[in-house]
Amino acid sequence: MIQKADRLGSVKEYYFSKKLREVAALRSEGKPIINIAIGSPDLQPPLSVVNALQSAVELPNAHQYQSYQGIPELREGMCNFYKEKYNVSLDMNTEVLPLMGSKEGIMHISMAFLNKGDKVLIPNPGYPTYASVTNLVQAEAINYDLNEAGNWLPDFDALEKEDLKNTKIMWVNYPHMPTGAVASKEDFKKLIAFAKKHEILIVNDNPYSFILHKNPLSILEVEGGKEVAIELNSLSKTFNMAGWRVGMVVGDAEIIKTILQVKSNMDSGMFLGIQKGAVEAFKLGDDWFKGQNEIYTSRRAIVWKIFDALNCTYDKNIGGLFVWGKLPKGVKSEEITDELLYNKNVFITPGTIFGSNGEGYIRASLCVEENVLNEVLNRLTTKN
Repeated sequence: MIQKADRLGSVKEYYFSKKLREVAALRSEGKPIINIAIGSPDLQPPLSVVNALQSAVELPNAHQYQSYQGIPELREGMCNFYKEKYNVSLDMNTEVLPLMGSKEGIMHISMAFLNKGDKVLIPNPGYPTYASVTNLVQAEAINYDLNEAGNWLPDFDALEKEDLKNTKIMWVNYPHMPTGAVASKEDFKKLIAFAKKHEILIVNDNPYSFILHKNPLSILEVEGGKEVAIELNSLSKTFNMAGWRVGMVVGDAEIIKTILQVKSNMDSGMFLGIQKGAVEAFKLGDDWFKGQNEIYTSRRAIVWKIFDALNCTYDKNIGGLFVWGKLPKGVKSEEITDELLYNKNVFITPGTIFGSNGEGYIRASLCVEENVLNEVLNRLTTKN
């Protein structure tokens, strides 16, 4: 066999990729596994979005290569969305770049700005892809601690004690995954000041703004944000379009232009039907978000009961697509999730996949119907 690249020596297969194979194997053996681990929306996209996709298939140019920067209507829709929802003004021609999901943006941004040996600040706990992509481009991942006592926000006093030489990028993610914590404008102001002082590019990954959060916020809304920060956003969770793979990166024109240098060599444009559907999504009013959140509120109430049954503590003031629960003292995350999988046929996420600071926590998704969540509760509260 041809020897694999050295860069893969520090990169493991994504946890869910591996674990879902195990879940599939257990199901093939007849185990009635219920998956409440993954944030893949089970609700349907808006009908107008689906209709736009279907109609676009009949257009004369539907099956041709599309622009690397997306059709003008899509970029205009993204800019209007940012203006209406975040009060952020963007130039549709230079400050927004559609992506095939924000996950690819993590790779494009890293390839655009990182050289071998450059340092990258990675939240712990945080989305595992930040570290994986950093390792793939052979930069150096430097974890910075987030914890419950600090409301899962950066500790700038601790960061100032780090050797920040050659640090190029800092990944942040608010509303935060996996904990659901939010950053205020004041928190973002501190972040922007830190970035300016140390000449670091801040990348805020922001796909959860509208799920059980009253006041959506963009880091670009804060004065000076566009000078040192860019933002990733996605339609996956907001509009139940995870499988469509459509997102965006927004910010300073020169930074967006640099990212496009990578992206234009990685794909040949997004399918026109997906773009047309996304255009319709951005036209939806507040009733859409209200309806989604009513469903998630009902589901979350059941997940809280599930966590009660597991003797977890959790913050009822935190929103988001997940519930983040603290286990009883001494209980290990992966031990309890494996016990639930093998003995209760329930798949739930251990906090450790998000970093060492996730030890002692578990995460459950709200992308599960109420009757299924009630079945999970029943399994946990019924003695074998």
